[in-house]
Amino acid sequence: MSNQSVTAGVGLAGVMAHCGGSLAGAVELLAGAIASAPAAPEPYAALAELWTDRRSELKENLEEDGSLSAVLAQAYLLFLDGDMDNAVMALGSVTGARPDVAWGAAPWFGDARFLGVVSAEALAEACLRTLDYGHDLDTEEMRESFAPWFHALDVVSERNPVPESLAAMARLPRACGRYELSFALCDRADAVDRVMWTAVARATTWRVMGNLVQAAAALERALLLDSANWSLYLDLADVRAEQGDFTAAVSLVERGLEFEPHEVSLRAAAAAYRTRLSGASDDLKALIALVPGLANATYRNLLIDCACAGPKLPRRLVAKARRLREN
Repeated sequence: MSNQSVTAGVGLAGVMAHCGGSLAGAVELLAGAIASAPAAPEPYAALAELWTDRRSELKENLEEDGSLSAVLAQAYLLFLDGDMDNAVMALGSVTGARPDVAWGAAPWFGDARFLGVVSAEALAEACLRTLDYGHDLDTEEMRESFAPWFHALDVVSERNPVPESLAAMARLPRACGRYELSFALCDRADAVDRVMWTAVARATTWRVMGNLVQAAAALERALLLDSANWSLYLDLADVRAEQGDFTAAVSLVERGLEFEPHEVSLRAAAAAYRTRLSGASDDLKALIALVPGLANATYRNLLIDCACAGPKLPRRLVAKARRLREN
């Protein structure tokens, strides 16, 4: 949208808000203007004016409206009220729903008043919200769109280096293919304190990059920091399976089962990796029985494929397992 169109949209919103029209409609128009030109200051100025003139009515209207337009407006109004944590989390929700719009280009998002106050915990939560819908962010267009977020991560992680929060922040640049920034956040976290979550963040980034040796090493460090965490044993077992070391994979899931014997993902992985290793029909039958309890379809199919590649398995049993892959 051109500057002229933004101005026209803002003007129409003003007419709707002040001449007996719909306040909700005015907010929607302003949100549309922001979506078309996130860096343009005029829509924000109009929102600020509405906040000054009709605060109680606008607040009630926004609280009753869960639309993207309402949440976007709330993000800016929370900033105006000095509630930087809730402001960034609201913007994270909007960005997760529509990452194709460079919402982070909003003037307030790069404002020193915001970057100097927002907590690492809130920014980390906002980063997670940007990933809620599973959109593909690993493109040049997305990396450019998220540049203001990367700047915020750099500033806030330096000012308020909470290791667990930095580990969570690292997920956003990783999703965007900015692996060096993901590792930089982990380095900054480790300089404060070495925690399990940072090691896991490193492992995940290495795994996405295809470096299974480094991923396994990072998970081993994570286990040194939290040796009773069953999910770490499963993660490392999965990496060993990717490397073709099914003996190690079986051993690791069995260790995980010592801590959480009823966890279905551990039990399914144990059955799958034992099947791949030995070709035992009973293990494949166990996997078939456990598969319906696996919520993650991608992981379910991965285990089925792995197990069905086991030696000398009955063809009918393999076919039965593969049919579960399609459901």
